[in-house]
Amino acid sequence: MPFKNSILFRLFGGESEESKKEKEPEEKLLDGGEDAEPEEQAYKPAPLDTALLQLPPEHSINRLWGLRMEQAGWLSAPVLRLGLPPGQTQPLSDGELEKELRRLRLAVTSASNQRVAKAVPKHEDDPQPNMDALVTVFLTQGQMTAWVLVFPPVGSGRELDRELLSAALRENQVTYGLEEETIAAMPESRDRYFHLFLAAKGVPPVHGQDGGVIDRFSREIKREITVDEFDRVDYTSLNLVQNVEAGEVICEIVPSLSGKPGTTVQGKEVRAKNGKPAVPPKGRNTELNEDGTALIATLSGHVEFKNRAFQVKPVLDIPGSVDFSTGNINFFGDVHIHGDVCSGFAVRAIGNVMVDGIVEAATVEAGGDLVVAKGVVGNGQATITVQRNLFVKYMENCCVRVRENLQTDCLVNCDVYCNGVVQARSGRGTIMGGRIWAAHEVSASIVGSKSECVTNILLGGLPYEHAERESIYAELQELYEETERTELQPESPARTSRLSTLERKQSVCNLRLERLEKDMAILSEQAQGEEEGAYRLSGGIVYPGTVISIGESMLRVHYETRQCIATLVGGEICLM
Repeated sequence: MPFKNSILFRLFGGESEESKKEKEPEEKLLDGGEDAEPEEQAYKPAPLDTALLQLPPEHSINRLWGLRMEQAGWLSAPVLRLGLPPGQTQPLSDGELEKELRRLRLAVTSASNQRVAKAVPKHEDDPQPNMDALVTVFLTQGQMTAWVLVFPPVGSGRELDRELLSAALRENQVTYGLEEETIAAMPESRDRYFHLFLAAKGVPPVHGQDGGVIDRFSREIKREITVDEFDRVDYTSLNLVQNVEAGEVICEIVPSLSGKPGTTVQGKEVRAKNGKPAVPPKGRNTELNEDGTALIATLSGHVEFKNRAFQVKPVLDIPGSVDFSTGNINFFGDVHIHGDVCSGFAVRAIGNVMVDGIVEAATVEAGGDLVVAKGVVGNGQATITVQRNLFVKYMENCCVRVRENLQTDCLVNCDVYCNGVVQARSGRGTIMGGRIWAAHEVSASIVGSKSECVTNILLGGLPYEHAERESIYAELQELYEETERTELQPESPARTSRLSTLERKQSVCNLRLERLEKDMAILSEQAQGEEEGAYRLSGGIVYPGTVISIGESMLRVHYETRQCIATLVGGEICLM
């Protein structure tokens, strides 16, 4: 069998003499002969076809191809490609291709090995067997596509026809989504052998869509002030309160969509996943409407997003001032005062507090933010306590405790304890007199005064907690003194009742103090890792009389300094 030996020699052995002679001119050209093309026009390989199964030359399918070449005289090389021509929708994704090519390699290798074992005689003298064309069906994982690979007949075996194709598909139970045109054209195709054909394509399931929530109100209120071109701040336009009317929609609830089942090439149903329903962010004073498509407010008030839910907090609206006409204010929500807070009165609210006028020698406590549009004139008797941020036009002669940040135009003779940043850059931007203790930074256009009034700037530590501890100590001292006076009174039911009340108040104060000490210990430990540069004073002008303290270090300013920063460097305060 000289022809056969020549074919197999070219496939699995070296090169024939004829092929060597044919390649000699080509090699000369590549070596830079007279007819060699310029370097810039050199041959560039085509991009790698990721859908093509690459097999080594010694693979058994190539032995079968050589046998067919001996019989037919011509045959296109094997092409095992799990894909359709460019421009058509591919049945497999890139992620699926890699897995399916591995499975195809195993299936092709097994089928071709079995075919070679039967088709190739063991001895040269053995007769060539006669074998019909063999149709193999490859089902992708999940049975969503069926591919056909046909091995040619051997000897005088039966060529491929429609009956052989149909029988193989029926044997593999491929009944749905048949590619009728492809199947009908295969028996007459030049490439019917050693090529993959898509024989059937199932319908993949369409999974449902999850439900969602479309907010009508913001989940996070930005507490940022804006300064106009004249360096002024409008403290009345911070809009910290999101007002809502009873029955108003807070957010829309988008329903989930059900999935649509698919079908495999074997006619089996593929279940589709239904979309997950949206979880309504339902909080206090809210409810779903009748069809569950919207979350509405059950009362008028202020919308706030907290603990993964919308809640409506009632807003106490006071059209005038807090004075003898209203008395003290204690409210479990937000408070909006359109006038002033007069001397001797108190306003306490769990939520935000907004004052359109001024605060005199009064007490204001806010569980959220506090906005004072005009200012605070404390006369040494005003006490301001804010759990979040404080925005105020100016402050004079008052005691202030802020857990987060303070923004103002002017601070005059105030005692400030702030766990964040104290900023006085808008308007006059002045800090003059008093003691300003901030955990991180103090920033102002002017610090001190030309008259060299003493202005203390303290940085670092836990200012808010320190002030709270001093307040508890003062309260305990008053209780002790009151207890001593009561004990000097004659025995009576009223004296006994009063002593019991005082004892109970002392116990509460001691518990508060104990809890505060634990919190301070934890916070102090967390703050130990902060860098020295985290504490600083930024000033446009710093006048003599200003005293800067950071930890145990202290610096007294003796001369006017402009555009400076004071921070801790190597354990010492540097004014740069």
